[in-house]
Amino acid sequence: MKLSGFRYLIGQGVENIWKNKMMAFASFCVILVSLLLVGMSALLYINLNSMIGGVENKNEVIIYLRDDTSQEALVNFQSQLQQINNISDIRFYSKEQAFEDLQESMTDYGMLFDSLGDDNPLPDSYRIQVADVSQISSTIAQISQLDHIDSIRAPMDFVNILTELRQIVSIVFGVVIAALIVISVVIVSNATKASVFMRREEIQIMKYVGATNSFIRIPFFVEGMITGFLAGSVALVITWFGYDSMVGLLTGQTDILSVIGMGSIISFQSLAWKVAAAYLLAGTFFGACGSMISMRKHLNV
Repeated sequence: MKLSGFRYLIGQGVENIWKNKMMAFASFCVILVSLLLVGMSALLYINLNSMIGGVENKNEVIIYLRDDTSQEALVNFQSQLQQINNISDIRFYSKEQAFEDLQESMTDYGMLFDSLGDDNPLPDSYRIQVADVSQISSTIAQISQLDHIDSIRAPMDFVNILTELRQIVSIVFGVVIAALIVISVVIVSNATKASVFMRREEIQIMKYVGATNSFIRIPFFVEGMITGFLAGSVALVITWFGYDSMVGLLTGQTDILSVIGMGSIISFQSLAWKVAAAYLLAGTFFGACGSMISMRKHLNV
């Protein structure tokens, strides 16, 4: 096909959007709603997963050391902790600091602390955070093999709940997003079928006068592609505005943020390019392929 002919067909596709503006608008709305449903669900899943990870990061394992542990043994013990792969953070908490913090938190019990004199009953300890809480049991087993440990305190019940919650969220949202994608494909396909069906006589006349299948398909392909691209662009703007508004609303909820942490909420700017690419490509694909598939049977004249 010559370049001039190709340009003509593209122009026809653009012109068809205006000529059939009601059906084009209907297809636009269907693709827009489908993209928003899938996109919003995916963003919600990403943030829920991040929030669960943020809560996990607040957990710490406390290792209490025996009273007879020397300074040299403490250094060696920390060096051994650093060699365990799943440990992301190590902080030494001296018995003196622990005693001072206890006194500050129990100011009404001054007489009790005075009776102790210079005797400090608290042990030295290490407070660590694990990188992957699902592997916390094996990490604690490795720590237990080290010397000079009196006891280990770990929030195992809470970790187990978080691990199960992450699995449930992944399964539920995986099923929901997959179902929404299937539903969206079906709805978009039906919408484009209705649009093509309205112009079935036009297609058949073109076939009777000798037009090739490619000559007929290209304008519909261009029309669907432009409609889908515009729907993806509008979906991106709506999602961006809605997402930032929701984050702004949560920013004022200090009680919620104290639990999940503001850092657990992913900013839209960090996802903008990925969301834009997903919306524009998916919208263009749905629009173009929907038109091509829907008009297949009308070409068999």
